[in-house]
Amino acid sequence: MAVHPAPITFDDPHGGHGHGDGAGHPPHLKHYFVSSEQQFDASKLGMWLFLVTEILLFGGMFVAYGIYRSMYPELFTEASTQLDTVMGAVNTAVLLLSSLTVAWSIRAIQLGNKKLCFWLLVATVALAGMFMVVKYFEYTHKFDLGIFPGEEMVYAEGTTFTLPGLGEENFGPAVDEHAAEGDDHHYVPGDHGLTNQRAGLFFSIYYMMTGIHGLHVLIGMIAIGILAVKTWRGKYSAEWYTPIENVGLYWHVVDVIWIFLFPLMYLI
Repeated sequence: MAVHPAPITFDDPHGGHGHGDGAGHPPHLKHYFVSSEQQFDASKLGMWLFLVTEILLFGGMFVAYGIYRSMYPELFTEASTQLDTVMGAVNTAVLLLSSLTVAWSIRAIQLGNKKLCFWLLVATVALAGMFMVVKYFEYTHKFDLGIFPGEEMVYAEGTTFTLPGLGEENFGPAVDEHAAEGDDHHYVPGDHGLTNQRAGLFFSIYYMMTGIHGLHVLIGMIAIGILAVKTWRGKYSAEWYTPIENVGLYWHVVDVIWIFLFPLMYLI
């Protein structure tokens, strides 16, 4: 007599994650997964692998920052005085609060409170928007001072700031705007200051790290906004909320990266 294997069912204990699917095939379960629990685990693993690549990306920039800061400690210390510590602190508080709201939204959907989850997701998007507005004002202030990424900048007493303790070898002559064409090294005496050949290094790293981080904030805003709309339409529930949990994990990593960025750039 032939022995037939028991048929696969979609009823599972769900490991306490709250992803119960009841009897039968739940609508959120993809056909290539056996159970909601398997789909949840695969999704979480994929998100962690993605976040590892993000950490490696920022890790490389942190290493570059550390190397150049050890090479030019006085310059980095003086250049960092141009960053607005108050704005940086406000943005830190905003992101920490947004981590609270996104974590609270996950708990709300676990308890089946879709309305609370929706409003908490909206609050998270609003806080992220506040972060970007503060960053906009911070960037525009730097641009008004003539501090742009990747450019040599002129620092003179009474204009932007001076770089004390650096020898003549760290400076090159300023360029006279009215010098003859082709005369790229015409020295300008007096109050025009000196062009620091390496001062742009700090701000290039600053713009690179905060700019890429800001891009991640924008991506998070879009993703959380989509989740909020789907939650309002009843897409997620106590039985299925994996996308909210994964995006929440992404958002926490974005916040943690800023927690490292803020003291390195603004405080040290």
